[in-house]
Amino acid sequence: MIDRATTFVSTEWLADRLGDPSISVVDASWYLPNANRDAAAEFLTSHIPGAVYFDLDKVADTSSGLPHMLPSAEQFAATVGKLGISDTQTIVVYDGAGLFSAPRVWWTFRVMGAKDVRILEGGFPKWVAEGRPVETGEAKPAAKTFHAELDAAQVRSIADMRDLVADRSATIVDARPGERFRAEQPEPRAGLRSGHMPGSRNVPAGSLIADGKLKSAAEIEAAFAAAGVDVSKPIVTSCGSGVTAAILTLALGTIGAKDVALYDGSWAEWGSASDTPVVTGPADAT
Repeated sequence: MIDRATTFVSTEWLADRLGDPSISVVDASWYLPNANRDAAAEFLTSHIPGAVYFDLDKVADTSSGLPHMLPSAEQFAATVGKLGISDTQTIVVYDGAGLFSAPRVWWTFRVMGAKDVRILEGGFPKWVAEGRPVETGEAKPAAKTFHAELDAAQVRSIADMRDLVADRSATIVDARPGERFRAEQPEPRAGLRSGHMPGSRNVPAGSLIADGKLKSAAEIEAAFAAAGVDVSKPIVTSCGSGVTAAILTLALGTIGAKDVALYDGSWAEWGSASDTPVVTGPADAT
């Protein structure tokens, strides 16, 4: 169970604690290739004072050929340590869309052993709209030590997903927009087939968010129920490249789902393989 009251922090809460050495503020902004936004450049132009920029495409296993796959625990520890982040701090993540990529970075820190990771509710748009302070330029943090240990139970590989598609031992829930899930729109990444994994369900991540915040528990429960997802049973979340799947993981946790993992490679991996089964149209009834 994810306690919504402690997982999210308000802009007021963070503003009152800027400069507190026990808190690390992390800009987790990332955008789809077709969004035409440069998260790193935007950080240099304006960010929350004291924040560091977490580049999902660099704090990653860049040897995999897939976008922003989880790095090893050793690589993660070294990289975020240089960003001045310790596993003993309260880590507050936010993004420039409100609530889009921050859940992926929240999930990554948790998977790597961070004990206290929060998300800024409303993200940077709310912070700016309220006229709160910002700063420009590169962050220059003092290095810290992050002790990382990967919790592999929260992550699924393509081999795991082949088994799940075959035995249906968990429900696969896809966070992509319905048009992409049903193969009515092409994928934003070149070279990927269109469609979805057999047996998977579709709960678009955007349908769970309003004004940069998660919708109410009742609305989240209704969305998963409408998609035919039993949240009391094992679930694996997926999306285009493992980013918005974390929104589903977060939302499921807030309504009491206890057995939730994330398919790290997601459609970027499954849709690019030549031998993985792909279906089109709406989710099947089985």
